[in-house]
Amino acid sequence: MHLKTLKRSRFFLIASLADHDVFYRPDVRAGFEALFRSFDRDATFQFFKSFRRVRINFSDAVTAAEARVTLHKSDFNGKEMRLYFAQSLHIGNSRLEPPKPDKQFLISPPASPPVGWEQAKDATPAINYDLLCAIAKLGPGDKYELHAGTPTTPSVVVHVCESEHESSGGEDEEQRRARPRIVQTRRPEYTPHPLH
Repeated sequence: MHLKTLKRSRFFLIASLADHDVFYRPDVRAGFEALFRSFDRDATFQFFKSFRRVRINFSDAVTAAEARVTLHKSDFNGKEMRLYFAQSLHIGNSRLEPPKPDKQFLISPPASPPVGWEQAKDATPAINYDLLCAIAKLGPGDKYELHAGTPTTPSVVVHVCESEHESSGGEDEEQRRARPRIVQTRRPEYTPHPLH
């Protein structure tokens, strides 16, 4: 937001300085500001020491152009000073926009379904009432042939198993419950070797 107000009301230059004293010594800074205040007494300064740059804001474009023509590649404090017109950056929206989706090949699966996508409705399941009726008539121990065998295909036969509460063998239940015990492997004996 600050850049947008400056863009409307001010014209500015960027000074590239080889001399670091302007960022640390107040007397050198005052001399630097006096150079530009001779062109515009309302000039303001922003010092960016990590970039070795100074932004000079002028009240109109004519004084900014005069200052650049006069002071570009001039000596300041024994070193060359270069002046550039700053490029204004127009940001259309105050928020950062997401990247355009034309080169997002690595996102798989997509975060959301494409526009207009609708979930397909599941078809009603096919119910074979003859099969259900035949299975309902079966009792324990009976069998029902679903598909008759031919010389090249096997037959499919359903055998109805006995339920657990109907089983009569007490010995069989004890054998089912008895599980083999897993014996833990014994660790080999360790004898430390003396250090010499």
